[in-house]
Amino acid sequence: MKRSKLPEPDYQAACGWWADLPNIWTPVGWREHMFRFNVLYNGTLLAQPNMNRRTSSYDGQGLQLGFAPHWTNWFTEWPHSYLRHDDGQVLQGWTEDQAPVLWTEWARDGVVLRQYVFAHVPGGQETQTGTEPLFAWVRLTVHAVCPALPVEERHGFNLVFHRPHISAGMSTRDNIQVWAHQYRKEDGIQTEPDRRRRLFTYPRELKPEMAGYDPKQAYRILEPDGKVRLAVAAGGRDVTAEWKDVDTELSRPANRLYLQFPARKGASIDLLVPMLPVDRETMDRELAVGRDKALAESAAFWKRINATSSRIEVPEPAVGEVIRHSTRFSQILSERNPETKKVCKLSGAWVYADLWTTPGAMDLVMMMDVLGHHDTVVRYLDIFREEQGTVVPPGAAYEMHPGYLSTPALYKSIDWLSDNGAVLWTICMHYLLSGDREYLARFTDCIVKSCDWIKAMRAKTGHGGYEGVLPPAVATDAQTKIQAVWSIGWNYKGLCAAVRILKEIGHPRAAEFEAEAADYQSAYVKALRDKCRKMPVWTDARGQKRRFVPTALAGDEKAESRHAFYLDTGPLFHVFAGLLPAEDPLMKDTIAWFREGPQRAFYRRDSNCWQVPVLDHEMSSCEPCYSWNVFFSWQTGDRDRFMEGMYSLFAGSVSRKTGISCETRGGITGTVFSAPLAIYLARLAVVDDQIRPDELHLLRLMPLAWLKPGAESRFDAMPTEYGPVSLHTRCSRKGKKLWITWEPAFRTSPARVWLHIPPVPGLEQVIVNGVPARIGKKPLRLG
Repeated sequence: MKRSKLPEPDYQAACGWWADLPNIWTPVGWREHMFRFNVLYNGTLLAQPNMNRRTSSYDGQGLQLGFAPHWTNWFTEWPHSYLRHDDGQVLQGWTEDQAPVLWTEWARDGVVLRQYVFAHVPGGQETQTGTEPLFAWVRLTVHAVCPALPVEERHGFNLVFHRPHISAGMSTRDNIQVWAHQYRKEDGIQTEPDRRRRLFTYPRELKPEMAGYDPKQAYRILEPDGKVRLAVAAGGRDVTAEWKDVDTELSRPANRLYLQFPARKGASIDLLVPMLPVDRETMDRELAVGRDKALAESAAFWKRINATSSRIEVPEPAVGEVIRHSTRFSQILSERNPETKKVCKLSGAWVYADLWTTPGAMDLVMMMDVLGHHDTVVRYLDIFREEQGTVVPPGAAYEMHPGYLSTPALYKSIDWLSDNGAVLWTICMHYLLSGDREYLARFTDCIVKSCDWIKAMRAKTGHGGYEGVLPPAVATDAQTKIQAVWSIGWNYKGLCAAVRILKEIGHPRAAEFEAEAADYQSAYVKALRDKCRKMPVWTDARGQKRRFVPTALAGDEKAESRHAFYLDTGPLFHVFAGLLPAEDPLMKDTIAWFREGPQRAFYRRDSNCWQVPVLDHEMSSCEPCYSWNVFFSWQTGDRDRFMEGMYSLFAGSVSRKTGISCETRGGITGTVFSAPLAIYLARLAVVDDQIRPDELHLLRLMPLAWLKPGAESRFDAMPTEYGPVSLHTRCSRKGKKLWITWEPAFRTSPARVWLHIPPVPGLEQVIVNGVPARIGKKPLRLG
């Protein structure tokens, strides 16, 4: 379908297509700790340690600490809208500190109140056990007071102590279910107050250590055994503290601590909240450190672990903010096992505090390695090598094999057959992007064994699917055992990456696996075309007959083609996987189905994620991170659709407040699912080592938003398969002249380097490394 010519999409335009993500939660924590805090959209601090099988022994130790700003009759107004759902009253963002310091802001009766939260491990060092004391330092402050408006002399917060009882969902506007709970009715609960207490009230009696706040000493809230659940730091000026016991007649009974201070800009008080109740000595040591020193230690820690010579700076600040926050989130979503001391990545900070390995590969390659965080990536690959061959693949035709790469058993969520290929791809891409020969020496045997597994599994017969292709297995969380393009594509992509490495190092089996990859693709494409001949035909708006391309070769049910995963893990994946090019007729039929197919008449925009899927502004209507259509636009050079997809990901799948990614639009935050794809596209737009073998393409799809008059963009030390490349562009103030400088640090030179002159309106002159260059549609060869 022909599209009307509009200005090229940019971030601002995408913000008009997509509302910001509501009802979010955002992690605040420490790298490789077993626990992490989560701050909800309304400032509620969730200190919930029992998030998975590994932490089940901490059940009953968590705290859900609500923060409600001053109201005259506050507690009778608990059903106020912002406490039940995100009505837009509460704002959030980050300070400019090196440490991740999250602020939450309320405006009430002419006073703006803020909460600042950051995490700290005593000493500010790497974890050794994964269970070190973890604290949240919380500052409550008067941020602003409206001039001339009569305001109350004192303001403050009610701190509401609940047991964790909220739950989460994937559907839009159902991300956090504030009134839901995870408990079933139990025997022995006789009355409604008893039921409420069991569901909502903190599980043990809490009491203040003293009657009121004394600025000369800390004010502690104690457990029955004397451990400290929360402390108000000493030094607060004109602060009062009032403790309220549980009233079981209330709808959500809780203890309350009412803190007040003068309604004067800058008035503040500091709180210290441990993840687990801690002994007094541990709490007092942290209080003695103080907020300022704890913040300095945290800043030094984050500065060190986030250090990289790679840098992306573009004129759209939101893009840089997504990069800054997402790399920090990736570090927080990791864990050190206290028994084995092994470290592993996680998929989520609250929900999904296990590992879905395939999307985890996108985090490590498309974001962390591409942005130069090579030391971080290698930390999380060792566990896959060490536990290779310890899990049976999820299909009837499979058995234990020493080469199968899978999610480590302790972190298992749902095994997907794609995991082997995704891990193999990640292991190989890390070497290709880092050039780390010492690393490769450790992993070569692992790579070869994984290739052996692929070869052995393709040779299986009698499994009920097409032969010469991986047998049916679980491909997604739907858990149906199918011969899925998702499984086949990831394993093919991993095998091809392995072949590139084995050929580079002259491995004696390189030719064998190169032939295996060629036969893999040939056998699959032959099977796919045979299956497609049996599939339905549909007619597009121009009357052209098109084929409905399946998500699997065998084992799939009718529901598979109606399910949202038909888009996310279905035939769109062929192009990124390298199984078929975007110009193949079947791929043209596939992309047309999602862009303009008849099911669009049934689509309800920006609503339930489980409806029959479509592309909405070039983004998946289910999980944005799986918007594989962007690689069709990338491969064909369709600038407008490429920008539409990339900017939809930046603006529509990442919170504009805190930079946290979502799983679905408005559902399951606390992840980095979608940001890596957006960041990867931004990098490919400018520095592209993937579009042609043995070629490097510069500025091929660089957004015009980064080339506006007077604008500068920097891509410094960007890792490529050939070595780091730096590129800098600057437009004159009138937009008629463009300076381009580039500097490679190749380990291995590509056969060709091409520079694409962007289609900047009114451009008259281009200077490349100080030399005038021709302006035209054809790229310039630089090497």
